[in-house]
Parts: sequence; C-alpha cells; structure tokens
Amino acid sequence: MNLSRPPSALTRVVALALAVFQFVAPVWATCGGGGGGGAGGMSSGGSLPESRPPVYNVPWKVLKAGQTAPTDGLIVYWFPASAAEVATSDLRTSRDLALWSAEGVTPIAADTTMPVAQQFKIVPKVSVAVVTDGTGKEIGRTEGQKGGPVKAAAVEKLVRTELKQRETAVTKSMADAKAKAKAGDKPAAIELYQSVWAQRGLFPKKAKDAAKELKKLGVTMALDDMINALPELEASHDGPVAVEVVATMDRGLEAENAGDYELAKGLYLRARSLDPADPAPARYLGELYRHHTGEWDKARAVFEQMLTERIDPLSQAVALHGLGKMTIHEGAFVKGLRLMEKSLEAFPLALTYRNIAVFWNSECDPVKAAHYAELALQLDPTDPYNRVFAAVFMAANGKKDEALKIAQENDGLMAASYNLAAIYAQAGDKDKALAYLKRHFYTYERYHEVRAKEMMEARVDAVFDTIRAEVAFVKLTEFADGRLPLPAFPREPMTFPRGTN
Repeated sequence: MNLSRPPSALTRVVALALAVFQFVAPVWATCGGGGGGGAGGMSSGGSLPESRPPVYNVPWKVLKAGQTAPTDGLIVYWFPASAAEVATSDLRTSRDLALWSAEGVTPIAADTTMPVAQQFKIVPKVSVAVVTDGTGKEIGRTEGQKGGPVKAAAVEKLVRTELKQRETAVTKSMADAKAKAKAGDKPAAIELYQSVWAQRGLFPKKAKDAAKELKKLGVTMALDDMINALPELEASHDGPVAVEVVATMDRGLEAENAGDYELAKGLYLRARSLDPADPAPARYLGELYRHHTGEWDKARAVFEQMLTERIDPLSQAVALHGLGKMTIHEGAFVKGLRLMEKSLEAFPLALTYRNIAVFWNSECDPVKAAHYAELALQLDPTDPYNRVFAAVFMAANGKKDEALKIAQENDGLMAASYNLAAIYAQAGDKDKALAYLKRHFYTYERYHEVRAKEMMEARVDAVFDTIRAEVAFVKLTEFADGRLPLPAFPREPMTFPRGTN
C-alpha cells in the first residue's frame, strides 16, 4: 500500500465507486476489533475547521464520467478549487445541507474537467457552488471571495431562498386548486394538485394533502406505498429547537470523545426527542450503543428504525454498516457482508471499508483486504486511525519497518490500540502486542459487553495468528463471548453454499 500517494481533491471527501463483488463466505469470518466506530460512524482525524461543529457531515457525492445528475428536487454542485480547499472547507459540515440531503436536495462535488463544469462555465482554480433544479437549470451560484473558498453560509442561503420560494408557490397552488375544485373546474384543480405531488421530495406533507385531494376528485393513485412512505415529521431547520439540537449534539460528541459514554448517550437521546426527524441524533446514538456500550439490541432497534425513515445517505450507510457488523459477529456472514456492500452503495465510509478489509483478511484474501484498507486511507489520508489501520496490512505484506514507524508515531492513539497490537504481533514483538491488546480491552473499552465481543474477534482475527497459542493471549481474551468458531490452522478458506446464513 502506498501511503504517500496524493489523493485527488474529491476522494478526500467523497467515496470511490465500488463494483459489487462475488464471494463465498468463510465459516470464521469476522469484522474484527480493528475497524473502529463511534462518533456517528465518522473518523475522528482530519482537518475540519474549528468554527463549524463536526457533527453534521454533508454527504457529498462525486459525479463520475457517464453518470447523470438527479432529475428532481434541487442539486447543489460544488466545484472546489483545490485539494487544500476540500480538506478544510466548511462545506463539509453543515446541518442544513446534511438535513436537506434527505429532503430532496442532492449535494454533488465535481471538478472542472467534467462536462457539467463546462455547462456552467466554471473557471479552473476558482471555487464555485451552483444550485440547479432537476432539469439542470441554474437557480443561483456563489463564488469564493478573492480567490478563497466558497462559504457554507452562502450556499445555505441560496438553497434556503429557493426552498422558501417554492414552498410559497406550492402553498398557493394548493389554495388555487381548492378554489378551482369548489368552482367546478376539476381539470384545473387536478393539474394544480399534481404539480404539488411532483414536489413530494421537497414538501412531503403538502404532497400527501395533494394526493388525498386527487383521490377525492376521482384520480386513481396507484402510488399508495409511495404516499404512505412520505414522512409525517419534518426536521426543524430554524428557530430555538434547531439551535438547541445543535448545541446538544455538540455536547454529546464532546462527551463521547472524552469517554463519558453515559453523558453522551443522554445528550443524544435528548437531541433525538427534541427533533425526531433529524437523523443525526439517532445515528450517533446507534453507533454509541454498537461500538462503545455493546448494547446491540438497542443499536439494532435504532438502526432498523432509521432505515424506515427519510434519512440522508450518510446516516443510511452508518445504519447498514452497523447492522452488517453485528450480523457478521452473530454468524450470518453472507447476510452481514451484503449489508456492508449496501452501506457502500448508500455512501462510502472509511469505517465500512476498514471492516470489509478485516473481513477479507480473515478470509485469507490479503489482496482484497489491502484494497479496502487503501480505499479507507484514500478517503482521508491524514486521519491517524486510517494510517495505523493501513500499517497493519503493511506489516502483513512484509513492510514491517514502515508499519512500525507509523505505530511509533501514533503510540498515544488510544482508539487504535487493537491495531497497534496487530502491527507488533505481525512484526514479531509478542510483548508489545499483548501490552497494546490489554490497553485496548481494559483502558480504551469501558463495558464488559464490548470487551467480550472484541476478545472473541481477536481470537479469530488473522492478524494475531502469531500469538494465538500463547498462554498470555488466551488468558487476555478469557471473556470472549464464544459467538464465532475458532479457525483451523494453517488457515484455509472454508466455504459453504452461497446464500447460507
């Protein structure tokens, strides 16, 4: 793996496209304890600006060659001027843009070589954001001042203004349709109600009302499932509730990062009760249950509930990953890996790449394992957790000196203790491997439920093959929950018929 390879501007923020691969599942497959998690599914490293809270990450998607943009709702195109802008831009974190991405507004990042950039006459090395409708018609644009980056506030203002204008127009259409129907002009009323229904992504409540009126006028709506799927609640973008939700989530993440998981849990629950339509509190809560406290029944309930609601692509990806991770540990390997794949389809996360890398490493496929570790690194090469994780596979592939250097540079990274242990185990330093594993189990982890799962995963993780028979290792992992069968040695991929489990 090449840690020094410079990533493109866009791959530092958005995902690489992945083809869905074919596989046969191993009987000892696991996602291991090294994939990480928590903090809403996002890495803790990187260079986010201090002036913007890191809770609300915007799911920017890359428009690749041959792909077409959405044909409904609104689209926000971001044309960053450089990789440096992408790494530090406040467009990466915006509650409004994150919420809107679940409400019919699609954020797309593209570079100036794409045809869409030429369509909007984007000048290279000038930071620009363009808001369009589904037909590609430009609604507005904003540029960075004096060669600087586009500001999130300016983009938010463009979208907010357009949404308010559209909402006013939709409200008027509803009133006009009602008047037309009362006056006996049924065709005109139907046309107006249908125009409201067409904007159901942006205005679901009004669309539901329009659908009801269309049925009263005799229009057959063969879209009952779509109507029922429209949300009853809408997130609060403005006002005291929105302010309190943001402040509560900020305090929750601060508590989580400080290791006060009970306080974080209470704050995430509080934020969720303040605005049930905001998916961020549920996302952070579910990840805390899954990764930090080991309350998997609660995590599963949160994630499954999220997937029934209107949520942004990033939250969908975190929920699918969490379900996949837990499903694999519980022995349903094919089903769990498929959930991981769906997570990547929703929105690529370093967390998902890393856990798929561990899966394939346990499947004795170091090529696939290194590939997914590299994809995680490409999303954020500055993230120390990503670097330590990549170093595990360097050590496995014979680059022990390079891996050890990275391990020494990140010795104090408590969350990476499991992977630091893996590096030293593969480098032949048994004592350090055991010391870092002990630090992981008994200093980083706070809950026995998590500890038992992590110990089980360590027992089947290929990175610890060199110390697995050691008495000290067996003793250190004595509380392993026994949910996964121990592999035979030497390892050989053991498969069962496709679709089992």
